[in-house]
Amino acid sequence: MKLYVVGIGPGEMAQMTPRAAKAIAESDVVAGYTLYLELLSPLLEQKEQISTAMKGEVERCRAAVQAAVSGKTVSVVSSGDAGVYGMAGLVLELAEPYPELEIEVIPGVTAATASAAVLGAPLGHDFAVISLSDLLTEWPLIERRLRLCSQADMILCLYNPCSKKRTDHLSKACGIILEHRDAETPCGIVRCAGRPGESSRVLTLGALAETQVDMFTTVLIGNSSTKLLNGRLVTPRGYKGL
Repeated sequence: MKLYVVGIGPGEMAQMTPRAAKAIAESDVVAGYTLYLELLSPLLEQKEQISTAMKGEVERCRAAVQAAVSGKTVSVVSSGDAGVYGMAGLVLELAEPYPELEIEVIPGVTAATASAAVLGAPLGHDFAVISLSDLLTEWPLIERRLRLCSQADMILCLYNPCSKKRTDHLSKACGIILEHRDAETPCGIVRCAGRPGESSRVLTLGALAETQVDMFTTVLIGNSSTKLLNGRLVTPRGYKGL
């Protein structure tokens, strides 16, 4: 009985680790969000698939655990890294009654690092990753995390900045950050990092507060040291001063 929880990276095959591809190849069953299975379609021929839409995570992971307990080798796939807003935690929770089940979590390139690479080197020092989705986390707690990380001068990487129902969360987040950070702070946005149609933009925090993005976008907000060098965002770690 073997269950892999696989981070497939941004979605382009070239950015998937060889270990992730090997786990999928070894699996009889692959479970994932419909879009992710479509991205993996060249690897899934003759494999059983467990697919659900958004908000079907528990159903999908429970079915994957049961398939593994029945004796099949199963991969549960997540975009980016399976342990960063992915399915690793949920799978381990659902598999608790089955201590005999062998589970291996395979890491992948997450949106923070994929987007940072597009923009330059904005994550060169301490940073925090915060999701603006309040589906599973109450907004007051998200606000508190934004405020405290801003006070600590941490670089911020924002996941899930908005959706059809949450059109103002990014502007609200920027308002909180602007209480502690200059409006000219360099920022960057990357849409579809590592996927076809990738696009990016560098702008100030003040401009970001008035910018509309979507769920396919990752937002990076610099700290007091972040600068723009030849069009690239860079947060120095201090090596030049040694």
